[in-house]
Parts: sequence; C-alpha cells; structure tokens
Amino acid sequence: MTEELKHKIREYLANHYYLNLATISPQGRPMAHTMAYVSENEIVYLATNKNTRKVQNIMQNPQVAFTVDEDDPDWFDMQALQVEGKASIVTDEKELREVGEIMAAKFPITADMPPDPDTVMIKIEPEVVYYLDYSIEFGHRVNVDF
Repeated sequence: MTEELKHKIREYLANHYYLNLATISPQGRPMAHTMAYVSENEIVYLATNKNTRKVQNIMQNPQVAFTVDEDDPDWFDMQALQVEGKASIVTDEKELREVGEIMAAKFPITADMPPDPDTVMIKIEPEVVYYLDYSIEFGHRVNVDF
C-alpha cells in the first residue's frame, strides 16, 4: 500500500500547477505563499526572487508545509495533498539546469524568459505527506513518511 500511495502522491504532484506554501517568519508569524511549482518524483521545486519573505523565512527555519488541491465545490469529490518537509536553496549547477528543463516543459512561457541573477530555486523534500481523497469516504486521509 505504501508504494501505491507514493505513486499516487507523485502523480498528483506532476498533474497540478500551484501550491500554497507555509513558512514561519523570524518573528514566529505564519505566512502563506501561492506558488507555481514543478516536481521530480516527490521533491518539489519553486523559483522565486532571492529577496522574498519566503526565502528569508526558509533561511531562518527550513521547516515548511504546503498543500496542493482541487478547486471543486463538491466536498465529496475533494482530493488534496498536505505536505510537511524541509526546504533548501539549490546551489548545484547540474541540478539547477535539470530543474530548469523540467520547468520549461511544464511552463513553456519560462523557456523565453531571460536569466535573472536574483532568482533562486527552492527545493522541498517531504518528510510526511497526507493524501486526502473524499471520494473514498468523507474525511478520508492517509499518510506516508518519506
């Protein structure tokens, strides 16, 4: 069951475009950030300006959470992911190139954007993922550790 669930999680991530990232400010305030993302298996990548609050927050506290979900008014068809993990800034040039290719494939508009020296890539490695599927049963939620 765990491998099947991990496959569903990876597929769900691959087939969605936006997530809601939660970080904690240095003052201890929670902050939510809507972000476009790409994924490689269960690892998620986000591109952003290095001077954003989310980057500052991650530098102080790498523990993050995010959700990916549907925008469906039928509660009984809801599916979603609730993810808790650790974020870092990607510095490896090979990894940056590979993620850039994934991003250009998922979001073709990025292929024509000029390089921006102020852009950084955030990498989120999940520690636990909760998979919600209310079509099975209202409130159905299972978790898997990564």
